Amino acid sequence: MRVHRVRAELVVAACDEELIGRTLPVGNGGHTVTISSHFYGERAVSDEELVWALHRATIVNLLGERVMAVARREGLIGPEGAGSLGGVPHAEIISVPE
Repeated sequence: MRVHRVRAELVVAACDEELIGRTLPVGNGGHTVTISSHFYGERAVSDEELVWALHRATIVNLLGERVMAVARREGLIGPEGAGSLGGVPHAEIISVPE
């Protein structure tokens, strides 16, 4: 996991550890994306630390079965609230202030 501060936004990016460094296909045009530790972080965190960060974030980017399962348990992602990136579960959450 990595926390990015961008102006007033608190962006939490988290992925399953084994995805770091993998290259995934994007769409049908032959494009790919490499899962970077620069964006997703280099430090493994506990489920509790991830939950703490998710509840404070204004923007969340999740990639992988395990991080998605944590977000689902917390009620942050519904059954239809996720897609996939190269066959790997992926979701983005944006918090809109009331």
